[in-house]
This record gives sequence, C-alpha cells and structure tokens, in this order.
Amino acid sequence: MSVVPVRTLALRRTRLLLPGVRQLRRVSGLAAAVLLWWLGAVQGWLGSTTPSPAAVWRAGVELVGSGEYGHHLLVSLERVGRGLLIGIPLGVALGLAAGLTRAVEDVIDAPVQAFRMLPHLALAPVFIIWFGIGETSKTMLILIGPVFPLYINVLHGIRGVDNRLVEAARSCGLGRWGLTRRVILPGALPQILVGLRQALGVGWLTLVVAEQTATTSGIGYLMTDAREFLRTDVMFVVLVTYAVLGVLSDLLVRLMERRALAWRRGFAGV
Repeated sequence: MSVVPVRTLALRRTRLLLPGVRQLRRVSGLAAAVLLWWLGAVQGWLGSTTPSPAAVWRAGVELVGSGEYGHHLLVSLERVGRGLLIGIPLGVALGLAAGLTRAVEDVIDAPVQAFRMLPHLALAPVFIIWFGIGETSKTMLILIGPVFPLYINVLHGIRGVDNRLVEAARSCGLGRWGLTRRVILPGALPQILVGLRQALGVGWLTLVVAEQTATTSGIGYLMTDAREFLRTDVMFVVLVTYAVLGVLSDLLVRLMERRALAWRRGFAGV
C-alpha cells in the first residue's frame, strides 16, 4: 500500500478549500460595500436624501409586486441583447480583419479610433435624428459601445502573439487558415476575453444613456420617472439593478475564461 505524504494531503485540501475561500472573500467585499452604504445613509454622510439599503429593498419589493419592475427589466434586457448581438460580432470581425491584414488596419484604424472618441451623450440626439425616436436608434446606440473595446483588444491580442511561434508553425507546413486557427487565435484569446469583459460593461453603460432619451419603457426610463417625482429609493433600485447585471455579465465571462483558458498557467496572485 502506498503512503501519501502529509504535505501532498495538505496541498489537496488547500486546493479543495480555495474556491470556497475566494467566493467568501468576494461576498465579504460586497457585504462591506453595503455596510458602508448603510452607515453613510444613516449617519447622513451621503446626504439627507440618500435612502438606506432597507428602504431600497422595500421599494424594490413594491416594484416587483406591482409588475412594473419586471416589465421594464425585460424591455432593457431585450434592448441590450439586440445591441450586443450585433456589436460584439462586429467588433470581433473588425479586430480580426485589422489584426490579420496590415492593409485593412491601415484603412479602418483611423476612422475607428475617431469614432471611439465620440461620447455617447453626444451621439444620442444625432441617432434620434438619423433613425427616429423608436427602438432602432436605441439599438444602434447600444451596439456601437462594445465595438471599440473589442476591436482594440482583438487587434492587440493578435499582434501580441509571439512571432517565433508563427514562424515555427509555418516551418511545420501550416497554411494561413491553420496558422490563424491553431496559433494566432489561441494566443490572442486571453486579450480577446478581456475585451469581451470591457464590451459588456460598455454595453450596460450605453443602455443607461439610450433609455433616458425619448423612451417610455426600460429601467433607464424608470430612473428618469423616479427622478421627476423625487423617488430616490426607486432611483437606487435601478442603480443596484445596473450593478447586479454588470457583475453577472462579468461573472459569465470569467466562467468562459476558466474553461477556454484552462491551459494557461499564468501568475494568479499570492
């Protein structure tokens, strides 16, 4: 019978406990933020009109019970879903085209960088002029947000692949398609996923702008309506909703990273 060293058993226990410990640390960080919010509201550090977490919870329960919250949330999810469904592939396609072909980069990089500098608040009225006040202008505004972070990260992810790996693959007889599929894209994948995380965050931020201009539905409209009636508790319900949606989308990409980059053995902190 083989005897497992005590050190090996200890390392195995540590690996089993580590995910649980990390999740506990994440929850404790959120709990600390809520506690600071509560103290700031109760003590008046955040102003006399800032609601406490308990007041925001009661307002949220009221909105959910009336069905108003669910209706506006579904409208917002549909809007951001349409925008991301177009914007994410578009950003990836532009980044791939520019990263794999120098001539394409020379043609499209300057216009993309120029459009990237335009603020969404300035584009909202322009898109209303171009596409009207309906859903088309909101979808167009949301879809352009994710394009730019994805374009930059895909482009620089591809250009960051070690050229020695490319030359070695060519010497083994790989053609352009095989080189792209087996070497360039796997090497650029970590940077691409970073771009995806940024793109989802920008998508949610753009939704805020899109839903506060010429709209009668969505959680952004719910915040605008609450501001008109000085319902700060409802405003904070919407803010918490945006925060939760952002955390959930980021968690989804993290899970994708864990599966797609299982081969990577980079520094993970101490």
